[in-house]
Amino acid sequence: MHLEQAFAALRFEPLIPFWIIVVLTAAALLAGGLALWRRASGTLLRLAAFAVLLFWLTGPRLVSETRDMLPDIGLLVVDQTASMQIGDRAPLAEAARAAITGQASRMPGLELRTITVPEAGNAGTPLFTAIEQALADIPRSRFAGTIAITDGQIHDIPGAAPGGAPGGAPGGAPLNILIPAKGEETDRRLRIIEAPAFGLVGKPVTLRLMVEDLGTTRKGATTLTIRRDGEPPRSQPMIVGVEQSVTLPITRAGPSIVELSVSSLAGEVSTLNNRAVIEINGVRDRLRVMLVSGEPHSGERTWRRLLKADPAVDLVHFTILRPPERDDQTPLSELALIAFPTRELFQEKIGDFDLIILDRFQNRGLLPLVYLSNIAKRVRDGGALLMSAGPEFSGINSLASTPLGAVLPGKPMRQQGLIEGKFRPEVTPLGQRHPVTEGLTGANGPGRAASWGAWYRRIQVNESHGDALLRTPDDEPLLLLDHVGKGRVALLLSDQIWLWSRGHDGGGPQAELLRRVAHWLMQEPSLEENALTARIAEGHLTIERRTLDLTPAGAATVTGPDGAVASVPLREASPGRSTGQMDAVLPGVWQITDGVRTAYAAAGAANPLEIADLRATATLVGKLAHDSAGGVHWLGSAGTPDIPDLRRTEPDRAASGGSWIGLQRRHDHVVTGIASVPLLPSWLSLPAILGLLLLAWRREGR
Repeated sequence: MHLEQAFAALRFEPLIPFWIIVVLTAAALLAGGLALWRRASGTLLRLAAFAVLLFWLTGPRLVSETRDMLPDIGLLVVDQTASMQIGDRAPLAEAARAAITGQASRMPGLELRTITVPEAGNAGTPLFTAIEQALADIPRSRFAGTIAITDGQIHDIPGAAPGGAPGGAPGGAPLNILIPAKGEETDRRLRIIEAPAFGLVGKPVTLRLMVEDLGTTRKGATTLTIRRDGEPPRSQPMIVGVEQSVTLPITRAGPSIVELSVSSLAGEVSTLNNRAVIEINGVRDRLRVMLVSGEPHSGERTWRRLLKADPAVDLVHFTILRPPERDDQTPLSELALIAFPTRELFQEKIGDFDLIILDRFQNRGLLPLVYLSNIAKRVRDGGALLMSAGPEFSGINSLASTPLGAVLPGKPMRQQGLIEGKFRPEVTPLGQRHPVTEGLTGANGPGRAASWGAWYRRIQVNESHGDALLRTPDDEPLLLLDHVGKGRVALLLSDQIWLWSRGHDGGGPQAELLRRVAHWLMQEPSLEENALTARIAEGHLTIERRTLDLTPAGAATVTGPDGAVASVPLREASPGRSTGQMDAVLPGVWQITDGVRTAYAAAGAANPLEIADLRATATLVGKLAHDSAGGVHWLGSAGTPDIPDLRRTEPDRAASGGSWIGLQRRHDHVVTGIASVPLLPSWLSLPAILGLLLLAWRREGR
């Protein structure tokens, strides 16, 4: 509401230059002073006549203004960040907002603007940033003050005033803080000081953390509980306020979800920050690969180049230059660079190798059968074997006839096992779903033939098991993968993949295919053919299910950190790959299962600063409020809120009391009209002057 009021003021509009008035005033004072010194009669009347004359010459006018009073503008700021959702804070804040808004609407000359402070990612609660943005549209001359409804956890409290206002208060006006709590609160938090994102498989990682009790001086002990990927939890004691270390072994490659939690503090406001979730990615350090070439051949260098190009591979390569049965009396020193350390490699240190590659290797007595048994045992214990088979695999010295044959996924035909003739490899229907051969450049697909170059030799098998990923046009297997015990085996039934590396007949994805095969053998998590994975990013949970099974994907069951269970439908994104999504805003560990496999995903706090300290407190912003002539008020409990009354105050008065808060009257206005009236008009001043002079003359005549 605008109020119109009239204001009067005295203004001078001289009839002659001001310096003449000054000279006349001086002359009148000099003459009057001399007359008074001589005690001449009528002097006071003459001085009065001069005074009226001089006053008239100054042109005095009575000016009246009509002013349109502008409404004052107050700012109501409502904190709606994550920490304000704890307990009864949100309903208390809403009750206070409604009450203050209702009181302000009944006050003439006051406009109350309401703004909210929403979630701000990792920025905590930027309350004063929101105030500064709102002040950009409010004239400082009309700003009546700020009322902020917040828990006091503010992360941008100014050291100097926004907009240059003195004392740090927004706009230089009073700041009143309303806190939705009964008083200062306590909180226990688990703080992660250092947590590595990666760890080497087989080696432990160390976490540094601390338990802190906020809002209390009491110190004590608590219990830390550690859970990892659904494993049984383990506990260890923790001393509050003392930094401690936790050691975790990395047992497998890929991400591991670790949840740490501590017992609650009696009377604390929330247990939300009593736990923390971290993700540690297990990586293998320098995968050790042994490549044994049974004889020099054109494809040998292809294997070596591929493995040497991978910085994560530590390669040991041997080539058999002369078979044992060839005895031409040539000294060994002239036939080999070093002696073939069979005992060291295949008995003493065989457990050090992650992958053994046998390239056109045949059993010609070079390796005793016990060493071949050691290779098979290494595979069953978790190692990996890759065989590239040539003509030797179908001969009488085939490794399929040794103890190693027990772990191979195929047996060669005894007669006519070697097939020669031009053919183009194809991906099997199963291979189109398998991550090793899925999406290879130039591969065949529905209604599309493979554009790969031709091979000219292969080994035919009469019995096979495992997964056939590549085949010949007549549906004979070319690449077989199989799980054996804890390990894996791959059998490539041709020794001519090297033709692709030379670009023969258009070439093919030789390097990519062999890289995928090698990493699948070494159990790379991203190449698992039957796996359930999950990840959380920007508040969304993404589920991916990989399977070779042709049954429909169905749905995944998701259990949130709060125990709530939801069903997420999975839709096929590509052959063998199904995905699903849902919102995942709660921090903590999310468990996902498809009925067969279980995966875990870690959700960090969307706003870590918000949960770092969950107390409702006035310690951070109380001084700023009191220095601005405002104050801090506690709203009590939701059942019986203690909401202060809203009043209007003058700029030089306090804006907060025991049960009330104030917004200033700024008295800003716009002049809508001016009226000017002569205070001493000529028709009045001239008779007054003449009358005074006449009285002075008569007085002097006596």
